[in-house]
Amino acid sequence: MLSSLHFYGYNIPFANVKFSPLKSKIRASSLFVSNKSHIYLAMEQERKEGVLQERSIDISLKDLSKQLEEFAKVRNWEKFHSPRNLLLAMVGEVGELSEIFQWRGEVDRGLPNWKESDKEHLGEELSDVLLYLIRLADICGIDLGDAATKKIVKNSIKYPEPNVF
Repeated sequence: MLSSLHFYGYNIPFANVKFSPLKSKIRASSLFVSNKSHIYLAMEQERKEGVLQERSIDISLKDLSKQLEEFAKVRNWEKFHSPRNLLLAMVGEVGELSEIFQWRGEVDRGLPNWKESDKEHLGEELSDVLLYLIRLADICGIDLGDAATKKIVKNSIKYPEPNVF
């Protein structure tokens, strides 16, 4: 049974929040936490055999786009979300992402020598870039999932598999 939600390092007990199931194609077990005008996608936590288990919620680009649109609308930020402004904000976030790697040299896949706090910070900066990219695509009328799929096909034609005998 679900006992609490985990959001950016905070455990949120059921008593303090209002829960509503997602109205999308996401699994029925996914939940949003609503607190007045704030809507957060959370990670579920549950106990299995006495051990706290955490699992992420699987969400599509379209679902993220809808949440970003609602987030901006509630705060009256839509007037600031021009393609140029979103692009410049995303570039700023890419700069913050770059700072994390700036003096580390080459790092191993999976970041085995990194502290958990550094990995969490990396995840936050990657998320910032992703969210600005999704919002920019949405404002420009680009279906990012469709565009990415077409680009993968185009690249597979441009860079075919080597012939191996």
